[in-house]
Amino acid sequence: MKKILVLACTATFLFSFSQKTMNSVEYKSSPKVFTIKGLSQSVSIDCGNSKMILLSGQVPLNSEGNLVGNTIEEQTQQVFKNIENILKEYGGTGKDIIKLVIYTTDIKKTPDFRKVRDLHISLQNPPVSSLVEVSKLFRDDVLIEVEATAVIKNK
Repeated sequence: MKKILVLACTATFLFSFSQKTMNSVEYKSSPKVFTIKGLSQSVSIDCGNSKMILLSGQVPLNSEGNLVGNTIEEQTQQVFKNIENILKEYGGTGKDIIKLVIYTTDIKKTPDFRKVRDLHISLQNPPVSSLVEVSKLFRDDVLIEVEATAVIKNK
């Protein structure tokens, strides 16, 4: 009898707190952001009242795949434009970003990056962040790549 009671309580707990649908993961791309074959621009994970959005590293390429800018500020502006365009696909903005990972080829340019970043994030609740200097990104003329994670309330 005790085993049946434990089994019933366990089943009730699992069904009460499990996802409501089996489609809890959704992959999306924005037509306004350059798509690279073989990877997704983003994935959304349904968390019940909200969804967590994980973005692939965004680089300063426009929707046609052309580099935008020669300075860290110009390139960062394009990177955040790409991030915002992807988040719009889920009904979000840069203010929903909870985590950033920044890869740059020149860490001394961090203040220039931050000037642009601060226009796109919540300054009241800034995202947790990691900043990594790298010797090179996927192209010699690319100075920055940014990964972002956002949480957006479900409507």
